[in-house]
Amino acid sequence: MDKKIDLKHFNVKAFARDGMNAQGQESLAHFERLSDLSWSGEGQKAPSSQVSWSLTGEMVPVTGGDAQIWLHLSAEVSLPMQCQRCMGPVLVDVFSDQSFRFVADEATAEAQDDESEEDLLVLAPELDVGALIEDELIMSAPIVPKHEICPASVTLSVADEAFEEALAAKPNPFAALAQLKQKPH
Repeated sequence: MDKKIDLKHFNVKAFARDGMNAQGQESLAHFERLSDLSWSGEGQKAPSSQVSWSLTGEMVPVTGGDAQIWLHLSAEVSLPMQCQRCMGPVLVDVFSDQSFRFVADEATAEAQDDESEEDLLVLAPELDVGALIEDELIMSAPIVPKHEICPASVTLSVADEAFEEALAAKPNPFAALAQLKQKPH
């Protein structure tokens, strides 16, 4: 069942209990921290990418205990970034597919964190799913975005003319020492 949900005030327990699904799209501008990773060059307008997401809730029965509350999240965006090789724009597909198990409190999460493969979150009456989507996409974004093959050739140079000129204009301290050494005492 697809349903429009409030991403800021999301009731995970009810969503999982009813075995619901939800999906949607939000403008990249809606995710401020993720938007900060995107790049628009000089004189270009801000990117208009869409973040697509889907959620699935599930109650998993546990022998001898209460059922576990699970939330499965998939999110993706084509994020315009700056290639760190050619310094031009590159469109990076960022994708996250994550499952979360909810526990009663921080102590339980801390105790079970080391032996569980899934991410553990503390169950709260309301969850900001928008922030969760944003966090997961930020963590999935590349630290050093770059093209597979840059569209323009990259000129690599270690010489800087201004630096070389400044170096030539500055007297060499060893030359002064050599002159002192040659003078008779």
